[in-house]
Amino acid sequence: MGVGIPKRFTVGGSQHWQFGVNYTDWSLKTAPFYFNDTLVFKYDPPSNTTFPHSVSLLPNLRSFLNCDLKKAKLIANQTQGGGNGFEFVLKKKNKKKPYYFVCGERNGFHCKVGIMKFAVAPLLRPRPF
Repeated sequence: MGVGIPKRFTVGGSQHWQFGVNYTDWSLKTAPFYFNDTLVFKYDPPSNTTFPHSVSLLPNLRSFLNCDLKKAKLIANQTQGGGNGFEFVLKKKNKKKPYYFVCGERNGFHCKVGIMKFAVAPLLRPRPF
């Protein structure tokens, strides 16, 4: 893909969105992210053999560091990660504020113990010469 063309990233790469993957490490290795890039969260819908997952946004660094879900905004429920996954476009509305993504299941347990969290601070995409 050329400069200026938004990219799609599957969160976690081939491991997708699941308990025990270090998503902070994944995001640091995958960066940079730019405005209008798409993050794709893929996870299995709830069943007898899988734990349910979801995707929430947290409002600030403190809630992110503490996995405090009191002010979390659910952006993808337990079934939206199936099939092609849930797509989230990094929009400019956030300005310079990072996006704080977490799994909101089990009252923060997946975020704290399963390290299902990462932050993204999208950049302005460079313009082609």
